[in-house]
Amino acid sequence: MLLKRLFDTIEARRGELTALTCDLVRFPTVNPPGEAYEPCARFIGDRLAARGFTVDYVRAHGTPGDSDAHPRVNVVARRDGARPGPCVHFNGHIDVVEAGHGWSVDPFAGVVRDGRVYGRGTADMKGGLAAAIVAVEAILDAGIEFPGALEISGTVDEESGGFGGVAHLARHGWFAPGRVDHVIIPEPLDVDRVCLGHRGVWWAEVEVTGRIGHGSMPFLGVNAIRGMADFLALVETELMPKLASRRTRMPCVPDGARHATLNLNSIHGGLAEAIDEGLPAPVVADSCRLVLDRRWLVEEDREAVRSEVIELLDRMKARTAGLDYRVLDLMGFEPTMTEADAPLVTTLDHWIHRVLDRPATHIASPGTYDQKHIARFAPHVACVAYGPGELDLAHQPDEWVSVDDMVASAKIMAATALSLLGVDVGEG
Repeated sequence: MLLKRLFDTIEARRGELTALTCDLVRFPTVNPPGEAYEPCARFIGDRLAARGFTVDYVRAHGTPGDSDAHPRVNVVARRDGARPGPCVHFNGHIDVVEAGHGWSVDPFAGVVRDGRVYGRGTADMKGGLAAAIVAVEAILDAGIEFPGALEISGTVDEESGGFGGVAHLARHGWFAPGRVDHVIIPEPLDVDRVCLGHRGVWWAEVEVTGRIGHGSMPFLGVNAIRGMADFLALVETELMPKLASRRTRMPCVPDGARHATLNLNSIHGGLAEAIDEGLPAPVVADSCRLVLDRRWLVEEDREAVRSEVIELLDRMKARTAGLDYRVLDLMGFEPTMTEADAPLVTTLDHWIHRVLDRPATHIASPGTYDQKHIARFAPHVACVAYGPGELDLAHQPDEWVSVDDMVASAKIMAATALSLLGVDVGEG
């Protein structure tokens, strides 16, 4: 049976999958600033070119952070099948966050211990990328003929928004109609969970402005900090309860993310103090700035999300003469969710159940990941996140990924890809 041959091939490459994960971890692709992107991309490309893939290196010129010192280089590898058909694309980001402190092992050594690979990026998400690579290589090694095409991309900058990675590729047609049909992003969301999408995000800076005056005569100025306090009181007493009452059909985890949320990221008011001299600024604050992080639901409207904040600012302004405000949009993305009955999802569900002997679980992410760019620029493409690794380990010291989970997910990804391409691999 084709299925047994495929799964046996992946099992036989358990050691190679582990070694590939270690190799990828040893590229310290820390973002920011974007170290070792090109060497890592070329390592992946060279490996796949040797297996008959057509390989392209795509530099995202002009995107945030791109420079000759830190070029934003992505790799896209494609293997066409025996005849025309759909394309299944596996996308993994190669960038990682800084290692930080608290490690018991070298974060970039690729340490293997007790069935786990330790290192920065093992879970998020070089283990998932390695599993996807081995999955498609196993299809070739097992001699399984397929129509259509298999693609793998290693992309940059996901940890800082993905603008030089998936966004750049999608904007320039790499996921165009007729080229790609299904995308699987092997983010670390547990080996039995399919992530359908994520909530929307609106980041904004709110500045309340007043009028400067002498600190001994505050009645001659207009204090922007007091204006901001008035606005925040309205947020706490009126907006926050509304958000808490809204619950989405999106299967967001943890449960608190099923509600609309607002976080106050930072606040700065008045003139800077002369810290070295221990002296405060002796004036009425004429400016107070706040950065907010609004996560919104697929049932909400983007303009309404913004309008709710503007309405409270208008009320604050009307209540105190001399106050004004401005709102600077910093970043915004729509919620995105692939429906649970899409063929990509039901096929993953089937093979998760078949390989792990337990039903798949559907989730949605409280934050965003690169699916947002597929949704923006290639809405015809079905896209989900599925891969090995535990999300709670991402960005932590002693980050690790289970070898067993990588092997299981490679089997699931390989069988899913073949099913979506129309190959009957059987159930044996």
